[in-house]
Amino acid sequence: MTRSSLAAAALLFCLPLTGMAQKKDKRSGYDRSARATVLHDAVVYVAPDENGGKLTEVTPGHEVVIVARSGPWVKVFANTDTPDDADPDANADLIETEQASPASGWIKDKGVVTLNTPAGDVVMFGAAANLEAEAAEPHAPKNAAASAHLLYRRVYQYFPDSKLAADAAWRSADIRWQIDRADIRTLPSAKEQEAYLRPQIFEGEMKRVMKLYPRTKFAALAAYSLIDNKLCGDWQGLPKCPEMETTLYLKYADQYPDSPKAAEAEYNAVYRQGVLVSMYQVNDDRKRSDAAVKRTVQLADEMKERFPDSDYSARAASVAYRVRQGISIFGSDRD
Repeated sequence: MTRSSLAAAALLFCLPLTGMAQKKDKRSGYDRSARATVLHDAVVYVAPDENGGKLTEVTPGHEVVIVARSGPWVKVFANTDTPDDADPDANADLIETEQASPASGWIKDKGVVTLNTPAGDVVMFGAAANLEAEAAEPHAPKNAAASAHLLYRRVYQYFPDSKLAADAAWRSADIRWQIDRADIRTLPSAKEQEAYLRPQIFEGEMKRVMKLYPRTKFAALAAYSLIDNKLCGDWQGLPKCPEMETTLYLKYADQYPDSPKAAEAEYNAVYRQGVLVSMYQVNDDRKRSDAAVKRTVQLADEMKERFPDSDYSARAASVAYRVRQGISIFGSDRD
């Protein structure tokens, strides 16, 4: 049976339960009120009996469509997730890895969160946060990060008016960003100088955060992450990379002055100017080296005024002091 026919069948089963007046989900054809997710690994059985055959398993964050209830059991179409839009401004689709085929069966009515679950947004957000914390631990549980990513996504999908929605959208996007970035950095092409010569980190979810929650700190955080795709893989000792990256970070700091990442962005610009001092010296370009020293000191002074309590301002001051002392920022600083 095809995915579309399963979704249609789910709709027929759901009508008696949810009623004809329920709002339909345009992506898959079933009633929104029937959508649910689980907070733990849930086994799908053939019948409402633990001794019955096992069909599949639903992991945290994956969707089910509730068909019926029977005592402590819920009949569902499991793993009915539809592909997300890869980019909010494009029609391409993101196909999730390890996406299980939909299956009809029974699960225990435990840890099932629906759109009608009291404080469901808080429950899901908390479960996602716990999984995210576990994913950062040594010997993390398998799929902890992926499950956190999905549960955060369900928060803003199921409860778009929640005060946690924007934060959840950002966290979901950030988890995927970190996973993709770590994977790409293991590739030989990660050291290519030009960004277009290596795989790009998927931008769809970050762009979605910026589109759904413009002029928020979460949109600013997403914009900062997108800079990763424009950076050089390896400077290879050439000035053009830190020159270009200085411009990127200063542009960001100007565009998002209230961003939680504004100080970090400006520090990255200071550091790259300090690197340029050394690179220009290696190339015997005294004029540009002296200009880079002045730029480094100027930016560090600006940071002291803009972010007086930030560690990044102190770090920038250290870089400025070193270049004034003729200590190399890039390469060996031993005399």
